[in-house]
Amino acid sequence: MPITVRRHLGKLVAGAAVAVTGTAVMIGITLPGAAGAADTAEGGRNAVGAGAAGESGKDGGLQPGARPGTVEAPAREGAKGVGRDPLTDGELARLRTLAAGGAGQQSEDARGGRGPQWLTADLAETRPEDVGRKGAPRRAQLSSYDYKTDTLTTYTVNLDTGKVEATEKQREVQPPLAREEAVEATRLMIAAPAGDGLRKDYRDATGKALTKPEQLALQNALIYRVNAENPGPAELRECGRHRCVRLFLKVKNGPWIDVRSLVVDLSARTVHKL
Repeated sequence: MPITVRRHLGKLVAGAAVAVTGTAVMIGITLPGAAGAADTAEGGRNAVGAGAAGESGKDGGLQPGARPGTVEAPAREGAKGVGRDPLTDGELARLRTLAAGGAGQQSEDARGGRGPQWLTADLAETRPEDVGRKGAPRRAQLSSYDYKTDTLTTYTVNLDTGKVEATEKQREVQPPLAREEAVEATRLMIAAPAGDGLRKDYRDATGKALTKPEQLALQNALIYRVNAENPGPAELRECGRHRCVRLFLKVKNGPWIDVRSLVVDLSARTVHKL
């Protein structure tokens, strides 16, 4: 049965298949019901219970012949990967250091701090001349976003030589959000006048004041953009050139809070209602 606390701007939702529509985007999402409300960010109570039941006998002990589970330490990660191995932590740190030299000191991250907002990092595609070649250089691509100029930059770095081989800059291109950006969008929504419904619904659900993102479970964050056919509200006309976000939030271990009508303009650090 649906759970209704109050019909605020961010009314609480549990147990419904919801089609998310807006002036600029259309997606589909299913909001879980009572079982989902009790789940945790790590996968939920039901998932853990199912695994435990499969290993135990009727008396709660192990099945005949079964051996107790053991936890092994992960393999030690080297400073550098080989071939098409995933990037190591050391390589990722080196990538950012090399790219930061060309990023400029005037760039800004999602919180307005100095330096670019790092987005994705992965191995670059193998070049035709390097396919099957022993000793081929290991290259990676790293992307960043500068909130001061709303510019996406992609760096191609040769990890063997430490040289930035290519730098591509683009505007009005909005790749998926990094976790830090989604958290900052949540922070802005909580503090904004437009987030009054979110704050009220959180108090209805928990009896406590909502003051920080850590009190919520961030389920998803999507880029919001407008175009010539769907210009959207006047306050959001820059979305697409600006980095704008829609959030899908729930109370930790509790119900969903519907904030689909709110859009956060991270570039302008403002929150608007559709």
